[in-house]
Amino acid sequence: MSSTLITLLVIAAVLAIVVISLYNSIIGGANRAQRAWSDVLTYERQKTRVLDALQEQVGSYREYEQQILTDITRLRSAIHGLPDQANGQSLLGAQQATRELLNDLRVVFEAYPDLKAAEVVNNLMREIAEQQENVGAAVVIFNGEVERFNNTIQMFPGSLVNGMLNKKSAIVPFSDSEASRSFEYKPNF
Repeated sequence: MSSTLITLLVIAAVLAIVVISLYNSIIGGANRAQRAWSDVLTYERQKTRVLDALQEQVGSYREYEQQILTDITRLRSAIHGLPDQANGQSLLGAQQATRELLNDLRVVFEAYPDLKAAEVVNNLMREIAEQQENVGAAVVIFNGEVERFNNTIQMFPGSLVNGMLNKKSAIVPFSDSEASRSFEYKPNF
């Protein structure tokens, strides 16, 4: 064999390895982002078991606090309405409903000392706050995986491989517009 043919075969083999590596990296990135989204969904849905117990406890104060029961129902609906496919925008409703519920519960605790003294309700409040912290941590991981995946499919040469073979779309990361409004600093992207 001539040296030119050997060189061309080596270049073709290296190019094939690079394309296969990029293809696998795109698929792996999509799978990691989807797994991270599944973790977010898991934590959000774990809140529903706590909400069931809280709803039972607050139910005895129904005539006083109908709004809390409405907020619990809205949060459960928002959690159950989250899609299985990774999409950070769809999490906004559940996050807003959680904030509203926690704020309303604080008001109720201040208004009704006997409810505040109920150890079960206090434990449930702590559990909801803990679940919300877990969701926050899972969202951070999800957004990191989304960034890595989006970079892989949008940067050269991954964009070339994705355009020809995978045809994967960028995933929307989660962003909380309410939280970002509280910052004076705005990056100049």
